[in-house]
Amino acid sequence: MNQHKPVHAPIPGLGLRSLKTALAAMLVAFFYAFIPDHNPTFACIGAIFGMGADMEESRRSGGNRFFGTIIGGVIGLALYWLEHLLFPEGNYWLRLPLVFAGSIILVATCVICHWPGGVQPGGVVLCIILFNTPAHSTEYAFWRMIDTGVGVLLALLVNYLLPRSRVERCFPWLFREKKP
Repeated sequence: MNQHKPVHAPIPGLGLRSLKTALAAMLVAFFYAFIPDHNPTFACIGAIFGMGADMEESRRSGGNRFFGTIIGGVIGLALYWLEHLLFPEGNYWLRLPLVFAGSIILVATCVICHWPGGVQPGGVVLCIILFNTPAHSTEYAFWRMIDTGVGVLLALLVNYLLPRSRVERCFPWLFREKKP
């Protein structure tokens, strides 16, 4: 495993991964500036969660985020649909057993699919859909899944285009050791 090599900057511990994470989040927000009526929040979160120290780690963390988002989103949409079938304007008290059941289904699904890293991001999406989706708006939940995917894909792209070897070659002064 690669040892953490922070960029020698005024902020202690600031490394290449930190810079690539910030770049990915900024690029996602820039991209969303050209999409009317879309908020970049969940795409930026996807980019931040999707960034790893290298491509392998990015695929793992981004995969966890994306897989968890899809599973949590599908479960959340199903439970949202059930709630609004029974109570068209929604019912907060019904959401309590639904979030419990949804969490159990989410954990079981992630374990069965051998993707336990999807539990936490999936749980976030499940709760967002159940407790934050406006009534009669399954489109909201659908777009949260798409936004996360966009963010994860952009994080993977940034990590692919800016591997440590390329950045060290182009900006060697960033990686020179400071003399005490």
